[in-house]
Amino acid sequence: MQISFAETRPTGDYALVLPVAGKDRASLASLGAAQQAVGAALDRQRFEGEGSSVSEQFADEGGAVRRVLIVGLGAGTAAADAAEKLGGTAAARLLTSGEKKAVIDVSSLGYDADTAARVGLAAALRSWRYDRYRTKLKDSQKPTLDEVVIVGGGQGADQRYRSRWAPVVEGVSLTRELVTEPANIIYPETFVERVRASLDGSGVEIQVLDRAEMAKLGMGALLGVAQGSAREARLMILKWNGGTNGQPTAFVGKGVTFDTGGISIKPAAGMEAMKWDMGGAGAVAGALKALALRKAKTNIVGICGLVENMPGGNAQRPGDVVTTLSGQTVEVINTDAEGRLVLSDAVCYVQRNFKPSTVIDLATLTGAILISLGHEWAGLFSNNEELASALLKAGSESGDKLWRMPLAESFDRLIDSPIADMKNVGPREGGSITAAQFIQRFIENGVKWAHVDMAGKAWADKPSSTYEKGATGFGVRLLDQYVADVLESH
Repeated sequence: MQISFAETRPTGDYALVLPVAGKDRASLASLGAAQQAVGAALDRQRFEGEGSSVSEQFADEGGAVRRVLIVGLGAGTAAADAAEKLGGTAAARLLTSGEKKAVIDVSSLGYDADTAARVGLAAALRSWRYDRYRTKLKDSQKPTLDEVVIVGGGQGADQRYRSRWAPVVEGVSLTRELVTEPANIIYPETFVERVRASLDGSGVEIQVLDRAEMAKLGMGALLGVAQGSAREARLMILKWNGGTNGQPTAFVGKGVTFDTGGISIKPAAGMEAMKWDMGGAGAVAGALKALALRKAKTNIVGICGLVENMPGGNAQRPGDVVTTLSGQTVEVINTDAEGRLVLSDAVCYVQRNFKPSTVIDLATLTGAILISLGHEWAGLFSNNEELASALLKAGSESGDKLWRMPLAESFDRLIDSPIADMKNVGPREGGSITAAQFIQRFIENGVKWAHVDMAGKAWADKPSSTYEKGATGFGVRLLDQYVADVLESH
């Protein structure tokens, strides 16, 4: 999708998009002679300009017919949110409409450069599709829209988009691609290859540990998850050195490229969805790409723990005891509680080797978080109030929304094991909390830590203003916004 900015509307053939904030129809004045007819049609439709509502009309313009989209922003909506609803709603409506070019005129809204740039951001994000395996699309199903021009955003909007938001689009697109690909295409080895190719020339340093190297280090928890699969595990380390402070912040992602549940096998219905159980690792890779492309002025290390969880003759059994990289032992009660095992070794590795001040892990970890928060928020757990507050703020600003969940000793005691240091599951109640308590046992004293359980957010069954049904790219914008707010603001 080509996104550009202009001070005045271009000539030629295009679909015109005009925003309406509630019942304020000031933007219609730019239609000239067609204003009255369009306004009357809106009245007939009972169009009240609610957020993301659309009225599609055709207006006479000098003897030619122009498609006109009136997009509602809602009354009192924050400018940044309204801008994204505008861009995303317009792109979604016009993507397969037959129109090749859309002009979104925001002149009546008084947007500053960043807000206007967010219109382009949302249009680009909402236009993302992955049609690689669709060989028989009808012409009416094929995308036609390939250019969006935002008019009236003022000077600096184009530069703001190029330097700040276009890199985020690239990062989110990488994450969505990884999450969308089926498990016979993306598994630990090919996840590494795909990310390596995508980050080529970006300045991100990449290191990869294979099974033998991880076994030598003693990463028994991560390798225990992988031992039932013919696909060998990988640990991918991504380093972006854009700051002067040598101590990095660590992003750690769960990368279970397919999760059958192992011997504790999942029900067959819906198991195909478990290709997105690597959404946390996908978000880390996408975030590193976005930060590198926009030359973020900070040091970040990203860790992707990559495994495939399969049943088989060599698979991990319920009741097995594994020794983690930290030296702590775990009784594996349920092999479908595998993500926390992967994360335990990954967070230990990054702390030992990079000494980060802050560790933020992202994982599609528990079904329990879906019971708590549905598909509206990801769960946030943290041992540090300042870090939690910063992430909640970044989630609100980016649209990757978080909801703070509790941690407590009473929950921690629920994962004590009678034969090992801990077991990998507690009781059914509070399942997302005991999972977070498990990860916290591997966080060193003095390290600020946050865990994002995004099981309900990596994949969507309904579209939003910035994504279609399917892979959402959740986590990329969250981490990017956190970096901008906290690490680059000093």
